[in-house]
Amino acid sequence: MKRILIIEDEVPIAELERDYFELNGMRAELAHDGPKGLEKALGDRYDLIVLDLNLPGADGLELCRMIRSKLDVPILIVSARDEEIDKIRGFGFGADDYVTKPFSPSELIARAKAHMTRYERLAGRTPDSEQIRIRELTIDRSARRVYVRGEEVVLTTREFDVLAFMAQHPNRVFSKEELFKRLWGLESAGDISTVAVHVRRVREKIEAMPSDPQFIETVWGAGYRFTV
Repeated sequence: MKRILIIEDEVPIAELERDYFELNGMRAELAHDGPKGLEKALGDRYDLIVLDLNLPGADGLELCRMIRSKLDVPILIVSARDEEIDKIRGFGFGADDYVTKPFSPSELIARAKAHMTRYERLAGRTPDSEQIRIRELTIDRSARRVYVRGEEVVLTTREFDVLAFMAQHPNRVFSKEELFKRLWGLESAGDISTVAVHVRRVREKIEAMPSDPQFIETVWGAGYRFTV
């Protein structure tokens, strides 16, 4: 049975989310403030975390960053903040998705299932010895680790997905829409601006000069291309 952690201080919303997850055959646990949410997230094993941003005792974005630095688990932000900058910051801090309140519970469940399925697929799809080596870059797909000039660089789950997918399809141009559909798996749901955010963060971690990238290039008006 899938286990869900809901970190949400508004009790009616938290209980509504819990009820819908349980109606769909999952077990959901609640935490109503930041410190308790972090304690539960790091102290137990969950298949997905639903996270509000306005929490007592902690900033939700900082909480997202702390969880992502320790755990490889889908994180869905559910927040009343609907500004573009909040969404960009949420993705930048490691969230996999961003849902604004008020929301459709059935859509929340659909997105949650899609992210859990994607994580499971990515975790078991490659042979143990499979690696991609391009110049000074090494991508170990089985261990989900990345090395630049022999030094390991830490990528979030979604950053790794973007890099590994593009490296497996070198010299091909992908639009933002196609990358979003391939990697986020939610078709038209969500915000494709997160693609640019993740590409920028990958460049900052693997490129010697992110402003003049040698691996993931921008093809103006078309998308991105991984160059070998």
